[in-house]
Amino acid sequence: MTRRTMIAGAAAAGGLAAAPALAAKAARAGSGHPLDTHDAVGLAEMVRVRQVSPTELLDAAIGRAEALDPRFHFMAQRHYDYGRAAIAKGLPDGPFRGVPWLLKDLNTYIAGLPTGNGSRFFKDYRPDVTSELVRRIEKAGFVVFGKTAVPELGLTGTTENQVTGATRNPWNPAHIAGGSSGGAAVAVASGVIPAAHATDGGGSIRIPASCCGLFGLKPSRGRVPMGPPRTEGWGGLSVHHAVTRSVRDSAAILDVTHGVEPGSRYSAPTPYETFLAQVTKAPGKLRIALMLEAPSRAPIDPECRDAALAAARLCESLGHAVVEAAPKLDVAALGAAGFALIASSVAADMLDRAKATGIPVGPDVLEPITLAFVEMGQHVTGMDYVRANNALQAAALTMAQFMADYDVILSPTLAAPPLELGKINLTPGVDFAAWGARAAAFSPFTQVENMTGQPAMSVPLGMSKAGLPIGVMFVGRYGDEAGLLRLAGQLEQAAPWKDRRPQV
Repeated sequence: MTRRTMIAGAAAAGGLAAAPALAAKAARAGSGHPLDTHDAVGLAEMVRVRQVSPTELLDAAIGRAEALDPRFHFMAQRHYDYGRAAIAKGLPDGPFRGVPWLLKDLNTYIAGLPTGNGSRFFKDYRPDVTSELVRRIEKAGFVVFGKTAVPELGLTGTTENQVTGATRNPWNPAHIAGGSSGGAAVAVASGVIPAAHATDGGGSIRIPASCCGLFGLKPSRGRVPMGPPRTEGWGGLSVHHAVTRSVRDSAAILDVTHGVEPGSRYSAPTPYETFLAQVTKAPGKLRIALMLEAPSRAPIDPECRDAALAAARLCESLGHAVVEAAPKLDVAALGAAGFALIASSVAADMLDRAKATGIPVGPDVLEPITLAFVEMGQHVTGMDYVRANNALQAAALTMAQFMADYDVILSPTLAAPPLELGKINLTPGVDFAAWGARAAAFSPFTQVENMTGQPAMSVPLGMSKAGLPIGVMFVGRYGDEAGLLRLAGQLEQAAPWKDRRPQV
């Protein structure tokens, strides 16, 4: 590979299917039901013109969830009566009125309803607050009917826990669906709903999107509300958004959720236009930095590297300039910073939970790797935390300086196709250091953007020879989700993935 990639054509896979008329069919994936043929924006339009009712969509989504969950283990909480009650009360006249929706079962609250966080320690936890994000989602007309599975506290890139079991990839149930938004990704990939809530503290939107063949946009820090009761997670690493089939769903969902949250210490720049409007706009000629080596120098599977190279050729065929380049980051400092922020946050939360319940922290309520986080997090000092914050700021400055010369960074999303189950879960027969090295080697590209606050997206452009999805990641400047969405819309038209779905 030369320093400048050679322009070459890229094969487009599939095309957009025309939406058929609503048929009275059982609510099962692949039945020709609107849940198969429409994205969330399309479903909302069907509701608006009364081609389908909110109750019909909800019943169909519930039917699919109940039929598929025994195979894939993606449901954590069932709030079916809550969803039905919302319809009976009368839904707001928002842009997604009547579209069924699943929340992620991690620090996202509906007052009085359980939030399990993928942990036995939160078995009976019922918060007394409703998240600002949930308020905005419901104001938009979405019908919440449950919550999706997560690894304990969202701590790893696979969704396996001792409460809901191992969440399985619908493309191949022996493999992971990714984490920590793995349950959400399975719900969308298997056809239960076209889009679902997800969060990302180190890749947790982009990892499952890559594993399950979906579009996953991680927004800029401060773009989407995080509270209450607090307005940041993991020292500012974590953000909320969604996994979707279509780019326009991701953009339209961001339109109804973004904006300043009162009391938050972060606020992303206010966009001049809607995010949805960006999807059909030409991105112009972009300067793209192609990064084929992970910052940590972790080995990259040839199929993931090839997917990134193919995406680079596709971008060149669309008129963009692609050059191999990468920012120079202090990987050791960033690794220490991420650990300090996450471990101390986990330790504080678990000790607070122990105090509130009277149940001691231990193996009866937490998994082995989580317990290791708690133990080590208690030894993080105030100076360690300050140094971690300083490292994040230094990385953000480095990236901003690098991206003065580039509009986008292109890389593999992950270092390998979806792993087999049991490789990076939180109950391994290895010590913490070995587990951490294994988990970090699988997703060496995704964590930097959480530290710098930049937006990034995994786009489902590749497939492995074994028939598993491979995502390609694009990183934008801080606050520039609009630029990423313009590029994503162009890629979706040039190499559509809409009809590429697992056979469930």
